[in-house]
Amino acid sequence: MTTCFIGLGGNITNELGTPTEHIINAVQAFKQSPHFTDVKMSSLYQSKAFGITDQPDFINAVLSANTSLPPLELLDFCQGLEQTAKRVRLRHWGERSLDVDILLYGDKRIHHERLTVPHQGLFERNFVLIPMLEIDECLLVNGQKLADLNESNSWQGLNKLT
Repeated sequence: MTTCFIGLGGNITNELGTPTEHIINAVQAFKQSPHFTDVKMSSLYQSKAFGITDQPDFINAVLSANTSLPPLELLDFCQGLEQTAKRVRLRHWGERSLDVDILLYGDKRIHHERLTVPHQGLFERNFVLIPMLEIDECLLVNGQKLADLNESNSWQGLNKLT
C-alpha cells in the first residue's frame, strides 16, 4: 500500500450538487472503494480562484489514503470521480464542479505525459498545503518539511469552513 494525498476542489453548482456535496461524495467514493484504506479528510476551506480570477470562490479539501492502485490507475479513479460530478473543462484553471488531483503518491517522483507527482504548483498553493498539514503536520516532500514553507503558513485568501 502507498500513501497518497489527493486535492479536492470545486466552485460551481450543477444539477448533481454544490461543490461541497461533490467533495463529500468523492470522499465517500474513496472510503467505499476496496482500493483504499485509512481515508482521512481535512476540513473544508474556501479560497479565491487561482490563475483565472473572474470566477466564483473555490471550496477545497485534501484527503489522504493508503492505496493499492498504481499511479495511473489512481489517476483514472480520480478522473472518474470528476466525470461522475459532470465536470466540464471549459478553460485551463477555469470553473469546475469537481477537481480531483493527485498531490503526492508516497515519496515517488512521477513524470508521465498524464501525471506529474508531486503535483505542479503544490509548494505555492496554500489551499492544498494547509489542508495537507492538517492531516499530517510533519509531512515531508522531497526531503523538505511542508510546514517550513512560507505558503504553508499563509492564510491569505483562505477561510476554514469546517
